Amino acid sequence: MSGTFLAYLIIDQGNLKRENKLTALLAKLRLSKLVSTNRDLPITILVVGVIVMMMIPLPSFLLDIFLAAMISLALVILMVSMYIKSILDFSVFPGMLLVITLFRLSLNVASTRLILSSGSAGNVIEAFGTFVTAGNIVVGVIVFIILVVIQFVVITKGAGRIAEVAARFTLDSMPGKQMAVDADLNSGLIDEQEAKERRSDISREADFYGAMDGASKFVRGDAVAGIVITLINIVGGFIVGMVMLDLSFVEALTRFTRLTIGDGLVTQTPALMISTASGLMVSRAASKANLGTDIVGQLTQNVKALYIGAVVMAILGIIPGMPTIPFLVLAVGVAGLAFFTTRKTKEDNKAQQAEQKQQAAQGEEDEDKIENYLQVDQMELEIGYALIPLVDANQGGDLLERITMLRRQVAGEMGIVVPPIRIRDNIQLKPSEYGIKIKGIDVGRGELMTGCYLAMDPGGVSQKISGVDTVEPAFGLPAIWITESQKEAAEIAGYTVVELPAVLATHLTEIIKNNSQDILTREDVKGLLEHLKSTNGTVVEELSPALLSVGEVQKILKNLLSEKIAIRDLGTVLEAMADAARVLKAEHYITEQCRTALARQICRNLKDMEGKISVITLEPKLEQILEASVQSTERGPRLVIRPDMVGALIQKLTPMIETMVASNLQPALICSPNIRYPLRKLLEGPFSNVHILAYNEIIPGINLKTIGTVVIHENENISS
Repeated sequence: MSGTFLAYLIIDQGNLKRENKLTALLAKLRLSKLVSTNRDLPITILVVGVIVMMMIPLPSFLLDIFLAAMISLALVILMVSMYIKSILDFSVFPGMLLVITLFRLSLNVASTRLILSSGSAGNVIEAFGTFVTAGNIVVGVIVFIILVVIQFVVITKGAGRIAEVAARFTLDSMPGKQMAVDADLNSGLIDEQEAKERRSDISREADFYGAMDGASKFVRGDAVAGIVITLINIVGGFIVGMVMLDLSFVEALTRFTRLTIGDGLVTQTPALMISTASGLMVSRAASKANLGTDIVGQLTQNVKALYIGAVVMAILGIIPGMPTIPFLVLAVGVAGLAFFTTRKTKEDNKAQQAEQKQQAAQGEEDEDKIENYLQVDQMELEIGYALIPLVDANQGGDLLERITMLRRQVAGEMGIVVPPIRIRDNIQLKPSEYGIKIKGIDVGRGELMTGCYLAMDPGGVSQKISGVDTVEPAFGLPAIWITESQKEAAEIAGYTVVELPAVLATHLTEIIKNNSQDILTREDVKGLLEHLKSTNGTVVEELSPALLSVGEVQKILKNLLSEKIAIRDLGTVLEAMADAARVLKAEHYITEQCRTALARQICRNLKDMEGKISVITLEPKLEQILEASVQSTERGPRLVIRPDMVGALIQKLTPMIETMVASNLQPALICSPNIRYPLRKLLEGPFSNVHILAYNEIIPGINLKTIGTVVIHENENISS
């Protein structure tokens, strides 16, 4: 019985041990998980602990641990500042500087409390005070004063000045850097994601230097606090030693001065390292590698200077009375460094020449490839040499920034992503001429008068201004070129005065809007569909490729864009496509159904301030004849009428459309849904800017205002 009980007892103890181990393991895992999921927890505990240390006395052994940790942390910060390649790699430094300064000051308070209360302050302070002073208080005081002067006068003051100047110049250079990023984005050298990262880096760099300008005051104030605390410790310790501890004058002065000097050296040593790190951080603006690599590389880049330095040191070594061996050793060392640098430079040059030859051979092979001549840019802007200042940001040109804004504007209005516009100078153009190309084909050309402004009469000008007559390139309106001295007078007279970059940017915007159907590629459509999946994935999956291919979707979107209908509401367009494709997979039918789905958008763009749409109508009899002339073809329904009758129809429409344009109205013609599409195909050549509407596209609440009606006479027969 007792044996059985003993066996159970042993088993229970084994189970208990396993349970204890398991409990400890689970506790460790929970702690590890807690730290990994709350990485900011140690810093939070440190800040709270710093505040607590100022109020609660610390035992000497704990103070030793904290002082050693302070020195180690300062050394790590100094090493990190030496090995970073960019200030953004250590952007947390200004905030960390405040925490470290507060930590060091709290240790000063704790050590002062120990020194004045017990006449001792732990092993670390005792060791510094004994070792550095070498048993001589005067030596310790002098060393401490020298360290404080180095930190306060030399490093801290210089670092603060560098931070102040760097912050000022960084903020001043921000606009130029941002424009350079926009220029690279517009020229296609970088994509949108890289542009965002560069803009973020520029902003973070400015924030860093601004923060360092303020953080440098922490270091300066810390140096002052160190001096004050040291004086307080010496005077207070002397009083405590003589009054409370009954020490003699010499004993009190010796003990408390030694401890105070040790305390000052312990705290000022990490302070000096952090001050040095601060100076290194703010003076790393032009560096591309870590500090050691930069120093060695730049000191040894001029071998002649090294040889001259070696000769001078050798001469100093042989002068009577001078220490010969140190100078000769240094001379040999510098000469050896110069020799090995020369040999390494030759080897690097040989390797570089071999690499250049290989790249040149590869380049010749690439140049010989005929495929290189097949590359066509989506959009190009060619300028004469006189217009280059409009593009150059260093000369005040803001055309690149305007192009970036117009790409955003077109994306917001039309719903398409304009490809990067490649800008290049062309000596075949006139000095002040520019040309716009889409896929290598000229689509627009204009000429700007450099040094002038374009003035347009919007109507009601109070006084005519003399200038060089011209035509505004975007809309073909009459205008004049005026000088800068005439600008103020022209604006007072009521003219609309436009700068040269704005003229070119406006022309480019209109070219893009009028040719948006030629800009939209299948790759663009694929990208639009992928982007829409994040918000409307169901309709994308339903439509493509189950019902329509990407190419078929592109054709329908191009049809809408050709009639100046924005596709920004792509979800609605695709829903209409999916519904129509289930009924009939015909391009013209799906296009018309998409127009009907976008009827509200179409009416909104055409209505005037009174909520009316001005239109030209067709006589009912004419509509019947046109509807009877519709025939189905491989390219969709077409109107089959005689060419001379087409001319007669155009002749009747022309004066009505001119009347609407003269009245600042958008020309529009309305007809039955059955003939809208074929009538649009018939008139899109002579009247590309005329909107052809169907009656079912007019939403409730919109009133029509008839400008004129195309009438068919009895003696006219337009059918073939």
